[in-house]
Amino acid sequence: MDKTKIVKKYTNGEVTIVWQSEKCIHSKKCWNESEGLRSVFNPRERPWIKPEGASTEKIIEHVCKCPSGALSFYMNHEEDVKKEEITTEQVVEIVENGPLLVYGNITVKDKEGNQTQKNKVTAFCRCGQSNNKPYCDGSHVKCGFKG
Repeated sequence: MDKTKIVKKYTNGEVTIVWQSEKCIHSKKCWNESEGLRSVFNPRERPWIKPEGASTEKIIEHVCKCPSGALSFYMNHEEDVKKEEITTEQVVEIVENGPLLVYGNITVKDKEGNQTQKNKVTAFCRCGQSNNKPYCDGSHVKCGFKG
């Protein structure tokens, strides 16, 4: 099994949290003390996501803060989960000592000319160490990237 493409789902009966390992850049925004929701997201416990730890509204609020899009959600009563469409212009943000975040709908073209549609937030590697180039995989933390 390719561990870089793990998708896990956790539900409280009302909302389902979806975590995609290949997109995660380990920003810690979901669980850190200053802005996270530790009652739901705790990487030191198994399972690390416990949706019963907070209200659906709080879960949605915190999932929407995920800079890489590794965390997403859908309401269980919705029959069709539709891709979130962003209609505003793209915004580029440089994260100190981290990735380049591009917000909005974009098309990424690889060196062979293959195109991939990306939506919401896309995190691009700036340190050069990612095993998932051009996307960030959190390697900047391990290599001590400054920039």
